[in-house]
Amino acid sequence: MPADLAVIGLGHLGLPLARAAVTAGIDTVGYDPDPRPYAELRAGRSPVEGTLTASEIRRMLSGGFRPTTNAAELGRIRTAVICSPTPLGPDRGIDLTALRDAARALAARLRPHTTVLLESAVPPGTTENVLRPLLEEGSGLVAGRDFHLACSPSRLDPGNRTHVLANTPKVIGGLTPACTESAAAFYGRLTDKVVRARGPREAEMTKVLETNFRHVNIALVNEMAVLCHDLGVDLWDVIRCAETKPFGFQPFRPGPGVGGHGVPVDPGCLPHSPRSPGNPLRMVSLAQEINDRMPSYVIQRCATLLNEHGKSVRGARVLLLGVTYKPDSADQEAAPAREIATRLMDMGAQIGYHDPHVLDWRVRERPVPRADSLYEAAAAADLTVLLQQHRTYDLQGLAVKAQLLLDTRGATPAGAAHRL
Repeated sequence: MPADLAVIGLGHLGLPLARAAVTAGIDTVGYDPDPRPYAELRAGRSPVEGTLTASEIRRMLSGGFRPTTNAAELGRIRTAVICSPTPLGPDRGIDLTALRDAARALAARLRPHTTVLLESAVPPGTTENVLRPLLEEGSGLVAGRDFHLACSPSRLDPGNRTHVLANTPKVIGGLTPACTESAAAFYGRLTDKVVRARGPREAEMTKVLETNFRHVNIALVNEMAVLCHDLGVDLWDVIRCAETKPFGFQPFRPGPGVGGHGVPVDPGCLPHSPRSPGNPLRMVSLAQEINDRMPSYVIQRCATLLNEHGKSVRGARVLLLGVTYKPDSADQEAAPAREIATRLMDMGAQIGYHDPHVLDWRVRERPVPRADSLYEAAAAADLTVLLQQHRTYDLQGLAVKAQLLLDTRGATPAGAAHRL
């Protein structure tokens, strides 16, 4: 049965896109070679925690959404959007394995006049230097002549109910002007505004700039947090004052580390970008180094606080609150909680956790005890560490109950806890 759209990759990018397409009345098939997402979706459950609710999945299925592991379905579609995961590899470079596999599966069944769009986060040059050759070699068709090819990097913010696909402008860069317009016609059915980039590289680099902007500014306030603590200055009050400036300042806040699906990218160090050798984005590398140090700084603060209260880390009962990478979400992608827990365990601490969105949490493949009663657990723990400020937490009450509270998010009332 033909479909208007195939979403390739049913993860944190593909599922929300498929939902938006089904809601817009677009006949949509979702392809993923991994049988697990297919099984979860057919059972009415989301294969990715914190992405879609069970009721949203059920509405998608009743609206005609068809998940599949059968690549033959890709031969009967008008538009294909590649949302394959592009995680960091062991060398901290972006791993394009899943993207290449998706391109080969699509290329073997690609028909003339199909529009192929790339939403995965990729290094600049990937659309033209990786995706295009795979599609052309596998299909015998020519991009820009026989089929349309464009990049439109995802701007989804998991768990954000205010800024969704419909009201977030979509950046599009096509291989040719006709490719751009074909992509714009598709995304115009899903979003209020389409922004046309000069080409795929400009669209890819837009994602690089947006992600690096976040990481560099978080690194700045993370360094400020350490400096202000050493000087006895209340950084949170400093930020409160600074954000009253109506121009030239955007508030960022420190934390125990940086999580999320967007990783800092230095295009000067990547193989698919035309670059002048020896000119990397040094500030991005430095920002990553600073942000990577924050879990260690949290451990240092934990040890110091315990020592000041006559206790050592070894044998201490430590309760971690909020193990996701962002508030009010179940998404744990790259959250610093796991590294912090691992280091505390290595130092001999007894770790427990509480998170209203995570019912089972494992560190080194071992389950971590989950607190049933938050207040009782905080009262029993030698140290409670707030890593994520979920909306359901009564932080003022928590500060009263906890023996010792380290707030890494500046979310507790002033003077109620030790702040990062």
